[in-house]
Amino acid sequence: MKYMGSKNRIAKYILPIMLKYRTPEMTWVEPFVGGANMIDKVEGKRIGADFNKYIAEMWKQLEAGWMPRKDYTKEDYYDIKNNMERNLAETGYLGIAVSYCGKWWGGYAGLCDTKSMGLVDYQKQAYNNLLKQLPNIKGIEFVHSSYDELELPPNSLIYCDPPYEGTTKYKDSFNHTEFWNWCRQKEKEGHIVFVSEYNAPDDFYCIWEMEIGSSLSANGKAGSRKQSIERLFTPMAAIADKERGLF
Repeated sequence: MKYMGSKNRIAKYILPIMLKYRTPEMTWVEPFVGGANMIDKVEGKRIGADFNKYIAEMWKQLEAGWMPRKDYTKEDYYDIKNNMERNLAETGYLGIAVSYCGKWWGGYAGLCDTKSMGLVDYQKQAYNNLLKQLPNIKGIEFVHSSYDELELPPNSLIYCDPPYEGTTKYKDSFNHTEFWNWCRQKEKEGHIVFVSEYNAPDDFYCIWEMEIGSSLSANGKAGSRKQSIERLFTPMAAIADKERGLF
């Protein structure tokens, strides 16, 4: 599903790195599941959590068989935006899939006459992408939770794609210092931890990086296609020692 800051384009690069360290009994956990564009490519026991209750409920209902309409009008879009508690799953779907660039209520994305591609039906694209994704989310346990209150099975593999520091991915007061401390604590508890970010504290090791165009560029301006360096970090020195020199 389209989602601002999605890791769909780089999943083929970073998933093989992380999966090398996952044993068969390990649960794959994503505390910031968003558009589910990483977890849908993983097999086995999976937990996908999101602090946004509408997105979490959307995934729960989609996994259970609910389907959104494929023909929401602009009037529908703003009616649901103004009545968000009426149907949490539908609110979650329109808030990202029927919104420009997958940004939370970033404006109605329907049939648009573009300069480069002519007429583009963004809503149809989003719906068709969802149809392709649905078989791959079966069996995922979707949870509404903040990352720091999420109940984790012992010895989980945790992949975090938090709000990037210095970008406009989310308009909230995400505490990055507390997040990095939480990652350190999870590593001490025996979990394997990976984090996607542009930068990290000095005690986190970069084990992969690639320059890529992003609407969440490090200059903090969303909506443009600036080049930024996507990186994968871990607090685990043993993993870093194995991965150094491989990118």
